[in-house]
Amino acid sequence: MEILVILVPLALMLGGAGLVAFLWSLRSGQYDDLDGAALRAIADDESPQEAPVKR
Repeated sequence: MEILVILVPLALMLGGAGLVAFLWSLRSGQYDDLDGAALRAIADDESPQEAPVKR
């Protein structure tokens, strides 16, 4: 039971750190353009190269 004295505050600190990181990401604009990132991931930027002709 003595381990709970260490684990409970540690869990609260890790949860608080995760909350702070999430709030920081909200304020820095990480979630502003969700559709643009999805479209950039599947967009074809380069034209396909033609296979060389065998002679």
